[in-house]
Amino acid sequence: MENRHGLFVDTRLTKVSGYAERLAALDMIEPRADRPEAITLGGDKGFDAADFVMELREINVTPHIARNTSRRSAIDGRTTRHPGYAISQRIRKRVEEGFGWMKTIAGLKKTKYRGLDKVGWAFTFAAAADNLIRLPRLMAETA
Repeated sequence: MENRHGLFVDTRLTKVSGYAERLAALDMIEPRADRPEAITLGGDKGFDAADFVMELREINVTPHIARNTSRRSAIDGRTTRHPGYAISQRIRKRVEEGFGWMKTIAGLKKTKYRGLDKVGWAFTFAAAADNLIRLPRLMAETA
């Protein structure tokens, strides 16, 4: 999800594991990371792992990830001292609003499909529908 307007940019559906979310995030951000200026990636405490943060920095992505205070955090003062970090932490909650809409309105709380491919298609379709619902409000704000 991009932070400025809260629109879904890419989706991945993965099998449950301790690393699947981070691997999917790297897979989705890598094609967008080869820009001259650094881009940011926001995330919750589950993304606060030293290897993930190191890989983001290697591909010129600034990790705006919530610090995990129950253990040593991989996010240090280099990132948290900037005002953009606080803004990203406040805005990153928008992705949860999209997931909430998908579960309640789009019917993904209990999917009708079986298999990673079919459920992944339904998830991507629901994300696109959420974007289409948000667009008129965004267009009205800019007009």
